[in-house]
Amino acid sequence: MSRSIPHILRYLLSHLRYHKLQALLNTLAGLLLVVVDLGFVWATKLAIDIATGQSVALSLPESFLLIAAIMVLRISLVVASRWIKAILGVKAQNDMRLSLFSHLLRCKWLDLRTYHTGNLTNRIERDVTDVVNFSTETVPSFITTSCQFIGAFLFLFWMDSTLALIIVCILPVFILTGRLYVRKMRRLSRQARDLESGIQSTIQETLQHVLVVKTLQRVSHFENILSGQQQSLHQCVLRRTRYSSISATLLNTGFATGYFVTFAWGAVSLSEGAITYGAMLAFVQLVGQIQGPVRNLTRFIPVFISSFTAAERLMELEALQREEGGEQGAAALTPPLGLRLSDVSFRYSPNSRKIIDKLNITFAPGTTTAILGETGAGKTTLVRLLLSLVYPTSGTISLIDAAGNTSPLSPSDRHRFAYVPQGNTLFSGTIRTNLLQADPNATEEMMHEALRTAAADFVHRKPLGLDTPCSEAGGGRKHESVGSK
Repeated sequence: MSRSIPHILRYLLSHLRYHKLQALLNTLAGLLLVVVDLGFVWATKLAIDIATGQSVALSLPESFLLIAAIMVLRISLVVASRWIKAILGVKAQNDMRLSLFSHLLRCKWLDLRTYHTGNLTNRIERDVTDVVNFSTETVPSFITTSCQFIGAFLFLFWMDSTLALIIVCILPVFILTGRLYVRKMRRLSRQARDLESGIQSTIQETLQHVLVVKTLQRVSHFENILSGQQQSLHQCVLRRTRYSSISATLLNTGFATGYFVTFAWGAVSLSEGAITYGAMLAFVQLVGQIQGPVRNLTRFIPVFISSFTAAERLMELEALQREEGGEQGAAALTPPLGLRLSDVSFRYSPNSRKIIDKLNITFAPGTTTAILGETGAGKTTLVRLLLSLVYPTSGTISLIDAAGNTSPLSPSDRHRFAYVPQGNTLFSGTIRTNLLQADPNATEEMMHEALRTAAADFVHRKPLGLDTPCSEAGGGRKHESVGSK
């Protein structure tokens, strides 16, 4: 769903309050750089005028020391800016990624399934970086650049008001060009970002199921899929580059014209004795300090578009509904517990068929029940209902105890279930860390008993035992053999 620019801008600016320290420090460092750069222009003008006998404000060695001091100060500010980014920038990205990661883990399972994991990974990595950089770097840089333009213009206006007004005539070109291509660039940027997500999804899914791909001899098939996606991305980037090149050409023409006018104006004025050599040098430097910010302002447009695209994609994820935690009413029930389904019906979407239709069944406490049925009959869906991964379209599911007391089932009751999925679900880490996923407080004896129950006694024969490493999906690691020597 496309959102309005003001809505997205409010979202982006709202993140400033989370990263205000870094944004403030970056803005302060940028403004100090503006003052230092303008001071450098003044100091070089003064040095030239002293060298040519046009000024006696300082001695020539003193003017050199002033210039050197300004250069050292500028280098120090640049280093400080890098440290601000290194210390606070990574922390800001980590905080937002953790917040989004936590939100996704708590979203409704069915809503989360509408996104491919590769797509989600791309948004958590790429889009979060763009949004955080907008708050911590782009906004401060935009403020600094604007101040640099204003400061350089006022300096030049003080020296020669006519020349200053001529130079800033390129601004209408900048504004017009920006308005002409912002909307289309935004659409192309969104298209490119979605294509990147598709490529990441294909790579991740294919490598995840590489055993099946090899067994079915479908390597070439997936290579062709990825190649096609890459071609689409390449064409999209070419269209975006072609479109933005028109704007860049117009602006560069304006910049070149402004520099030529300044140089000619200064040369004529110098030949007529209207200005000093120092003023001529200052003219050239100030034109660079006026055109530089304008050039940077044009570069902000694709940055803004990329940030807006990233924000829109993150807003989609943040709009996903969280699971309803439910009350802890079942805590009052006395184990053993059972389940009661009353007129339970379920369909995955309003237009899909009913998977379960008015199911009434009671699983009495302390009993064992086997659910049988052909593929598609609803066995997996029933498990998802019991685990509160999905919710009944109609009807109720309740926990019951032997005395007949009931409590509505909710996600907070998942700890009451023992769930053994069909597939191999092991996380990267060790056998111990995987066992502790089910019960973080499990003892060594409890873990050994669990392995015996699962007919996994072979773990005890491993050199590292419970601390044997597991790679993705439970595979072994090369360095495991090293530990056995």
